[in-house]
Amino acid sequence: MNRRTFLSAALQPRRRPPNVVFILADDLGYSDLGCYGGVYHSPNLDRLASEGVRFTQFTVAGPICSPSRVGLTTGQFPSRHLIHSFLNSRAANRERGMRDWLDPAAPAVARAFQKAGYATGHFGKWHMGGGRDVGEAPLPQAYGFDESLASFEGLGDRILPPGNLSNQSEKLGRGEIRRVAKHEQTGIYVDRTIDFLDRHRDRPAYVHLWLNDVHDAFEPNPRTLAKYDGVSPNKYVRQYHAVVDDMDRDLGRLLTAIGRMGLEENTIVIFASDNGPTAWPRYYKEGLEPPGDAAGLRGRKWSLYEGGIREPFFIRWKGRIPAGRVNRETILTAVDMFPSICRLTGVDAAAASLDGEDMSAALAGRRKQRRKPIFWEYPRSKKDLRPGLEKDQSPNLAVRDGRWKLLINADGSRAELYDLERDLAESTNVAARNPSIARRLTRQLLAWRESLPVLT
Repeated sequence: MNRRTFLSAALQPRRRPPNVVFILADDLGYSDLGCYGGVYHSPNLDRLASEGVRFTQFTVAGPICSPSRVGLTTGQFPSRHLIHSFLNSRAANRERGMRDWLDPAAPAVARAFQKAGYATGHFGKWHMGGGRDVGEAPLPQAYGFDESLASFEGLGDRILPPGNLSNQSEKLGRGEIRRVAKHEQTGIYVDRTIDFLDRHRDRPAYVHLWLNDVHDAFEPNPRTLAKYDGVSPNKYVRQYHAVVDDMDRDLGRLLTAIGRMGLEENTIVIFASDNGPTAWPRYYKEGLEPPGDAAGLRGRKWSLYEGGIREPFFIRWKGRIPAGRVNRETILTAVDMFPSICRLTGVDAAAASLDGEDMSAALAGRRKQRRKPIFWEYPRSKKDLRPGLEKDQSPNLAVRDGRWKLLINADGSRAELYDLERDLAESTNVAARNPSIARRLTRQLLAWRESLPVLT
């Protein structure tokens, strides 16, 4: 089947709309997986990537969990919703000028699918409201999910591993609660996803499988950890090898089940991660490199440099999207997912005012470039987390427009311009050599920042 035929087939509405399973890992580095050149054991995810289109220029909406998830959910830049860092306690949220949860009146991709007749489920990390001392946040059902199973960063039914955040969550109630080991969580979420797809074979299903892996602390299955005893003197690297292995094995069970149920050709499977790899200062204080690999990109989690926001992304739809494609040209970002997946499946998203572009043609295997710039904000407050190494601590605003990326602080200081086609490592600030480009992007970025709401 040639490219034109593939694209035409993928974009044509079908009598039986396809399922969508969106898998989101937590804190996975850009190049951790084998299909991105990584050393970690990921045969099932590598196979999934080889069966569809893999992108090398996908970025998330924030270098930390909550805004990253808000961008995927709403199709809008998360600072619009005053969620520009991770949701914490009431006092910490207020101190950083943040809401306590995502407004349920915001656009929500699951609600669009629900209105189109899809069964909708969220299984995994939520972190868009609920937890700590915030007990009255809306449940995932308020955003269009028929069923949900979360952890300590959300409410409703949930599974809680050992730890203080789980203890706080349990006191909030509002759902059936089970205590589990951390290494059991991904398997439980995968089981729920398989069960959900099986129970809804008579109608299309839209599922978020948003994992708590591979976020630290790393607590793999002890049997898996034993496999990596000699791989590194760094205990965190050994643990990370094991948690990636565990995650990949559980996701392999999901892919096998989709095939066993005869759903491969009618299920779109997407894989991405929420932000760059961990960067706690404590690793460096111990004299150890934190695990997770950003392929030499500058920055890690909590940074607007590429290592904090560029993530793996691939999509498979057997028989509809070409296999074995690697898209190195298309600039794709998280807020594009809402309009693009809706277009790919024939779901109406026209009523929503979105920041993202319809990039469904690129998802279907054709090269396409975006028209709109991409904006980021992090951090807004000095109270927010920063990477452990000073060189990874970026200015707090960024814009990407084609090959150019500009970072600057909201007060206009520390302007940095990078040509990502020539300098993906963001090592040479070329603002002085390109003053007109720097001025244009600075005006755009500061005007965008000025348009954002503030907590009153």
